[in-house]
Amino acid sequence: MKTLLHNQSIKNTLLLALGLCSSIFTQAQNWNLVWADEFTNGIGPDWVFETGTGSGGWGNNELQYYRQQNATVENGQLVITAKNESFGGMNYTSARMKTQGRKSWKYGKIEARIAMPSFLGVWPAFWMLGDNITSVGWPSCGEIDVMEHVNTEAATHGTIHWQDHNNSYANYSGSTGTNVTAFHTYAVEWDANAIKWFLDGNLYHEASIAGGVNGTSEFHNNFFILLNMAIGGNWPGFNVDNGALPAKMYVDYVRVYQSGGGSSNGVATLFQHCDYGGYSASLNPGSYTLGQLQALGVSNDDISSIQIQSGYQLTMYQHNNFTGNSLVKTSNDNCLVNEGFNDNISSVIVAQASSGWSATIEAENWTVQSGTQTEACSEGGQNVGWIDTNDWMVWDINPPSNGAYTVEYRVSSPNSNGMIQLEKAGGSPVYGTKSVQNTGGWQNWTTVAHTISLSGGQQQIAIKALTGGWNINWFKITSAGGSRVVSEPSVPEPTPEISLSIFPNPASNLLNIKGLKGLGNYQIYDLSGKTVLGGILSSEDGLSSTIDVSSLNTGSYFLVESLSNTKMRFIKK
Repeated sequence: MKTLLHNQSIKNTLLLALGLCSSIFTQAQNWNLVWADEFTNGIGPDWVFETGTGSGGWGNNELQYYRQQNATVENGQLVITAKNESFGGMNYTSARMKTQGRKSWKYGKIEARIAMPSFLGVWPAFWMLGDNITSVGWPSCGEIDVMEHVNTEAATHGTIHWQDHNNSYANYSGSTGTNVTAFHTYAVEWDANAIKWFLDGNLYHEASIAGGVNGTSEFHNNFFILLNMAIGGNWPGFNVDNGALPAKMYVDYVRVYQSGGGSSNGVATLFQHCDYGGYSASLNPGSYTLGQLQALGVSNDDISSIQIQSGYQLTMYQHNNFTGNSLVKTSNDNCLVNEGFNDNISSVIVAQASSGWSATIEAENWTVQSGTQTEACSEGGQNVGWIDTNDWMVWDINPPSNGAYTVEYRVSSPNSNGMIQLEKAGGSPVYGTKSVQNTGGWQNWTTVAHTISLSGGQQQIAIKALTGGWNINWFKITSAGGSRVVSEPSVPEPTPEISLSIFPNPASNLLNIKGLKGLGNYQIYDLSGKTVLGGILSSEDGLSSTIDVSSLNTGSYFLVESLSNTKMRFIKK
């Protein structure tokens, strides 16, 4: 990010390439999450904002003035907004943030899920600098660019910059094609031997740093993280499409993992070969995206056999993020060749085995509807769209008995105020409502869920749009005793104004709460919506409290505080 020399022919780099033709099937790596910012309730305390124009346009002749105000959180995502506005003598503003002085790491897996704009003059980046930059300067401190994109290229770049053994500037760069405006996971895996770049879990570039080869000793020190979106500069040039502004760079999360020293035992194990050979990845109960599976040693999606302990089940999904065709397996040993899932698993959920009732209903298979239409769906088949306020659809269902049921909706929207009302056909009773937030586009899909009470037997159920502006692909009804919700659980909705803060996040043993308006109760829910911890808050000053979360398993949870009804997500490591 510091220089335009990405395309310069650099000496002494031939030995950097480890050879992507070498085997990718490495021993399973046990990555432990050591730090994350999920941006659920705001920007975490470990970020520092750099403001102004920097020296020489931050060393790149960039055209913007960086301001903290250009970084916000919307719908649980960090948003860096570049604007065409005059400020501080510049014609553009944007934001640049870093963990310098707060958090830094030596080696590990560093990843973020990002969607960014693509237009003439834009330069977003997710990158790292050595802690010692203040004493040795750049490039002696070293730089690791996890992701950079310029202008309208349909590509992402991964680069290292350093000062080689001849005290000369050097860099080594690779790139891969992608649609940068969609969300992707950008990551590096960095150890004492190499730095490897991944896009959505797929390796596309690699550099050797073993023994400080070619003067790469810089990359054996601590590095901190930076996020920014520049406008103009030496690399993208100085012509800017002002009509594309304001423009937003979305960051769903930033996570840092470090090695735990090998695979851990779990209740399910995935294997490369059908004879339970090749690589293996051991999984505990939880949900695993393709990127997370690959972090555990899976290569691409080539899983051919599984082993599952008694009392557990593995739900396999054809596509990443728990979409596409799915299959549930509960027996101890399975070769997947005849299952239609051999080398075709991109995400999985491990849970306790359940015989609960479940029905998945394609939205376009309505019995009767008003105001909606169907269209081609990016996930295959059709979805229902053109949904306006007061539009409705009716379907036939046949739950086995009275009781609690989890309803999951596969939805998409470029808007932020959609609202689903689930009701009995005819309008009464109303079973519940669920909001539909901005997913980033009409075909960017996510799953939202809540738990309702239903009567058993043949009946008709309806969805009514209390507020329109969203699409629906399918919905799924599952008896709550056997459900496994992979998205936001049905826990109390938060109040619009969030005054509380929690830290550290991730937490190991103690979770601190600040900003209380008094002492009430708290509940902690897991991702299935089950209460796993609760009690009465205690405090000496009435404004802060501490909760012991050491008994929780590693994973994501939601904390709900009773007085403010504020919901906050945290990670137990």
